[in-house]
Amino acid sequence: MIVDDSAVVRQVLRQALSADPGIEVIGAASDPLFALEHMKRQWPDVIVLDIEMPRMDGLTFLRKLMAERPTPVVICSSLAARGSEAAMNALAAGAVSIITKPTAGLKQFLEDSANDIVHAVKAAARANPRRLVPPAAAPQPRLSADAVLPAASGLGSGANMVRTTERFVAIGTSTGGTQALEAVLTRLPAVAPPIVIVQHMPERFTAMFAERLNGLCAIEVREARHGDRITPGRALIAPGGKHMMVTRSGAQYTVEVVDGPLVNRHRPSVDVLFRSCAKFAGRNATGIIMTGMGDDGARGLKEMHDAGATTYAEDESTCVVFGMPKEAIRLGGVDHVLPLERIPEAIMQAARG
Repeated sequence: MIVDDSAVVRQVLRQALSADPGIEVIGAASDPLFALEHMKRQWPDVIVLDIEMPRMDGLTFLRKLMAERPTPVVICSSLAARGSEAAMNALAAGAVSIITKPTAGLKQFLEDSANDIVHAVKAAARANPRRLVPPAAAPQPRLSADAVLPAASGLGSGANMVRTTERFVAIGTSTGGTQALEAVLTRLPAVAPPIVIVQHMPERFTAMFAERLNGLCAIEVREARHGDRITPGRALIAPGGKHMMVTRSGAQYTVEVVDGPLVNRHRPSVDVLFRSCAKFAGRNATGIIMTGMGDDGARGLKEMHDAGATTYAEDESTCVVFGMPKEAIRLGGVDHVLPLERIPEAIMQAARG
């Protein structure tokens, strides 16, 4: 279902999506109220939604959907520029992905971006907020964490690290992770153990996301900076467009924020973070993989597990998409599988060693 007040946008999107044999456009409406009338007769698998519309704006409609009948939504709006408040609000409300329309040359942009739009809709169809579906088939070969950080070996491996009182938790997540992280971090007390996080997000989104969480949480939450110390009561989120790694100096842990190639088609990559934890922290770290499409982080969590870390995966029953946790479980890198509401408890257990 396409919901946009521009007739041109509705026409071009309908043509682009209908051209793909795997997509059926069941309707196009000029505002959410017209869309709801149509959707009473046939409910869509995915909604492509504008933000600024008459009678009801897109964000209000999105929140209504997620409260009453959760449905994957792709936001397609000129208001949802990268790092904008509207974009962050859309992700926080449950949007699966965002396509930013330009303010000029709209028709040409939509025609040129047809493949990206089709891909976004197909990806959204696999992200059912109510239940889980199998992840997409494995993509073509791509770079692993080796492209950024060599694997640990011999005496330098994390399994041989001496235990210290400095322990921390590493979390990796993707699709559905903005809501999942909010649910977890807001339930932690100010004395929570140190946390490092990779959430797949574009550049500029992560700073605003961290700022929003910081206002909701008892712990400090902020975008990581190169050289930041990993300390109790603080969660560091990898900046969009950069990889984040953990390193050790004596008994203290800090983060490195570095450039590098895409790993598993992501930057930041969960595999890069988890490998650094395996290499430099071993049993002093706890690894948690949560909702997300694909398999980024699965191999890294296995490396953490093999280096002596305690590892967790979010249970299928609470994931938006069970791709990343499912692959980590399949590889044998998960000690415990927990629903989302029990992950804060696991984090606090990590603080007690």
